[in-house]
Amino acid sequence: MALISKKKNIYPVSSRLKGYLANHGRALQIPITYNDLTRFNNAIPLYDSDGKDTLWETLFFPQDDMNHIYFGLKNIYAILKADGDLSVMEHLYVDRVDACTYGNTYPFRVRIVNRINDNFDYFYIKKADASRIYGLELEHLLSPNRMSYIVNGDTLIEEHIPGIPGDQFIKKYMNDGKLNKIRLAKEFVKFTERCFVRLLGDMHSNNFVIDITPDFEEIHYRIKSIDFDQQSYEGRKVVYMPQYFKQNNPIINIGLELMTPATVKQYQKEERSLIINRMKASSHNLKELMKCMRKDTISIPEHVENLKKELAQHYSHDKFLECKSMGDVVAESLQYLHDHH
Repeated sequence: MALISKKKNIYPVSSRLKGYLANHGRALQIPITYNDLTRFNNAIPLYDSDGKDTLWETLFFPQDDMNHIYFGLKNIYAILKADGDLSVMEHLYVDRVDACTYGNTYPFRVRIVNRINDNFDYFYIKKADASRIYGLELEHLLSPNRMSYIVNGDTLIEEHIPGIPGDQFIKKYMNDGKLNKIRLAKEFVKFTERCFVRLLGDMHSNNFVIDITPDFEEIHYRIKSIDFDQQSYEGRKVVYMPQYFKQNNPIINIGLELMTPATVKQYQKEERSLIINRMKASSHNLKELMKCMRKDTISIPEHVENLKKELAQHYSHDKFLECKSMGDVVAESLQYLHDHH
């Protein structure tokens, strides 16, 4: 059974949230918006190196539009990566602009190449959605990952999050003799804890990447979310527990094989301590963000009702029943962690 009900609506960015973004350097003027990229006049399917359709298509723009759009895209990249230092643009060119044909939001992906060393990078241009912005900001404040993004009106610019897509990692790396199984299992436990505490849903293997860092004779793993559409939208708690997605089973099975329940509890405790430390370190921002989120609409009333009941039962904590919005539910989840650790 699919855990996710159906495609969610895009929620507009409230004036409160716009104020928060402006206060924290996230709301900036940009030369190209989401709508500019919808003016393409041709598209061809994009295939990977094995000749498989990636479900992205490469877009072509009318000649007179293209120069303006590509110059604007390089400018955005300079804002995202170098605080708007336009001198970095000299060596860059836009290799292509792709659009994602699956999913409900039709995001654009821009591939930028450095002419000097052929290094390339990506960034994304999407419709601004309040859920996604809350998701990105909570990730920035409460996880070990720093998020770089810009919001301008109805346009959201996100930097590319590097790593091996979870589904590809499962296919290609799980049988690798060098795989450090216990470290991967430990990181997955920590990742599931982060998702559940801050209520980020839909974390199956297509929606996270795995960053591999060799360190002397060891290998470290970091699992990073790359999709924030399902930040506290759904009404069932299992959606916020990555261990319930069957796509993640190969990683979960390693954990079952190598870890005792006591070990799992220990790793969960460790991650909760780290989240509490991050909450303290960013308490000013977090307070301001929660104030916006509590008053915002980012889900439907039935989902709020159901989730608060399930969490009240899960934690044996009736305070969840007083929540009126999804922001209240997230705030209560963080408060509960802080009070009961």
